[in-house]
Amino acid sequence: MLEQTAPLLSIKDLQSWYGESHILHGVNFEVREGEVVTLLGRNGAGKTTTMKSVMGIVGARTGSIKFAGTETIGMVPEKIARLGIAFCPEERGIFASLDVEENLLLPPQVQPGGLSLDRIFELFPNLKERLGSSQGTKLSGGEQQMLAIGRILRTGAKLLLLDEPTEGLAPVIIQQIGRTIRTLKERGFTILLVEQNFRFAATVADRHYVMENGKVVDQFNNSELDANVDKLHDYLGV
Repeated sequence: MLEQTAPLLSIKDLQSWYGESHILHGVNFEVREGEVVTLLGRNGAGKTTTMKSVMGIVGARTGSIKFAGTETIGMVPEKIARLGIAFCPEERGIFASLDVEENLLLPPQVQPGGLSLDRIFELFPNLKERLGSSQGTKLSGGEQQMLAIGRILRTGAKLLLLDEPTEGLAPVIIQQIGRTIRTLKERGFTILLVEQNFRFAATVADRHYVMENGKVVDQFNNSELDANVDKLHDYLGV
């Protein structure tokens, strides 16, 4: 049972800054191995900063971030990545001068078990159709998102941080992203997902944390979402 497994990611009293701006104010939550967990909240709630803090790419951070029992607060980002954590940012970070295969092959393997190109193309057949013929930024928004996710799957990371993977995408692509997340969970990946669309989140996640003003203010199991729709509407302003 998921509820009986130890946390793969444990965050306690996380404070983070960009320069003089204090963004996170004591964030606490955990993600257990094999779970899909979402961070819900309005723009500016601190969701993306939380992910960047996990990766060590904020100005400063205090508190505790443990991955598989290892404290990472004092680590540099490249060492954190080599523990087996991968970040797919909202802006995707596709290299314009590289084609699909070159983008996929660029990241190094940080752990054994990264997916092969063939496995990635099973998840994202659209990418195989564009293989060798398209530079990264000439792809559609949905194809760029598939490429960004596929790229981190090669690394061997076991914890995937996905920041707004459905933002601005067509419904048919959102459905494909959802199927991919569910497949990755079945294959043993653990996923922390930033979303504003709780209706999409409900199709993939086990649990949800709600953030406001740089802290976690509520949490729900996925089975409890229907009973808390009104509260979620208030939190998310939808």
